[in-house]
Amino acid sequence: MHLHILGIAGTFMGSLALIAKQLGHQVSGQDQGVYPPMSTQLDQQNINYAQGYEIADMPEADIYIIGNALSRGNACVEEILKKQYAYASGAQWLSEHVLRDKWVLAISGTHGKTTTASMLAWILDYAGYNPSFLIGGVVEDFGVSSRLTDSNFFVIEADEYDTAFFDKRSKFVHYHPKTLVINNLEFDHADIFDSLKDIQKQFHHLIRTVPNDGLIIRPANNQAIDEVLKQGLWSGEKVLATQTLKTTDIGTSFDVEGARVNWHLLGEHNMQNGLSAIYAAHHVGVPFDVACEALNHFKGVKRRLEVKYQTQDITLYDDFAHHPSAIQTTLSGLRDKVGDETIVAILELRSNTMKSGIHQQSLVDALIQADQVLILRPSNTDWNIDALFNKHELFNSADEIISALSHIPKGHFVVMSNGGFDDIFNKLIKNL
Repeated sequence: MHLHILGIAGTFMGSLALIAKQLGHQVSGQDQGVYPPMSTQLDQQNINYAQGYEIADMPEADIYIIGNALSRGNACVEEILKKQYAYASGAQWLSEHVLRDKWVLAISGTHGKTTTASMLAWILDYAGYNPSFLIGGVVEDFGVSSRLTDSNFFVIEADEYDTAFFDKRSKFVHYHPKTLVINNLEFDHADIFDSLKDIQKQFHHLIRTVPNDGLIIRPANNQAIDEVLKQGLWSGEKVLATQTLKTTDIGTSFDVEGARVNWHLLGEHNMQNGLSAIYAAHHVGVPFDVACEALNHFKGVKRRLEVKYQTQDITLYDDFAHHPSAIQTTLSGLRDKVGDETIVAILELRSNTMKSGIHQQSLVDALIQADQVLILRPSNTDWNIDALFNKHELFNSADEIISALSHIPKGHFVVMSNGGFDDIFNKLIKNL
């Protein structure tokens, strides 16, 4: 079968492309604004794709998989509808052709999905379970964001964003998990949700699909999650106990059920991610000591406080932070590690939620651990960013930011964006 994937360079669709190819299908695609690490992964897997959405670049295919970034008016979408070609969303296709007979372990929540899913896949692999997985980021331990094996276990990052222009349900309602992690729950995706209650409604749709022999793993004292579960719960539940995080020579450590995780990762958020992964793995039979041992060897995920360049005076990090809570936990974890050394936060407000201004005050609070802040002034915003930040903190281009950084002799430079940021790393590393 020939699948042509529209939006193939998105984290989900690019991962889906790898799985479809492993199933033996012919895979091609189209996208715009393609950048690493997904472009690198597609190239390494010899998956052909065209830049842009010209009809001339759209080959004849058995089915067209349409990403949720595409809407009516897109030339390829209009051609598919006009010619009555077969089409489906990525989540639907995955559910029908891959997940139906698997024990699905789904990781959901506003933050930490990619990291937690990566940890869980690594634990299961370390324990000999050889899991399949589809994750919204390239896992350092595997070198890819997805794979398909003959295992009964499938780990998936379960996103609440809508499925496609023709299916406005959250993608995760297609997955039918037996093990479900809800890491946290906050307002996000302001372009498709009007309120937190809208998001909670989708999460309860997800909870309704968990069987009575399934398990939902969640943190304690999260009001938004509590409110969702009060609407109905038909499966088992594991509420994560509070743990103490200790700073070590290599990073941090914490104890779980008589075993200990001692790893290089930083921050309370990563401890919570680790706890969720450990208990999810235990649900399918992995002993706690084995799960902790696995995490002691966990390398991490690209673009999660990933060190991109280092000299004696400067360390340059790449972080996928796209929400004030994620920014705050990233910077707080780094502060705990580096003490009073200089931290410079370099921020691209790229997501629709960040541009909307809904989180503008919490964004200011999230950056408090940074000694210096450099922000790429977003276009088409609904709020006055100049009223919140000083003029020397706002820049009109990545090149202006790079110029400003050249005057900072030492420190930890943390670039935070969920996009390409105008190729800032190659430019900055060359400048450094």
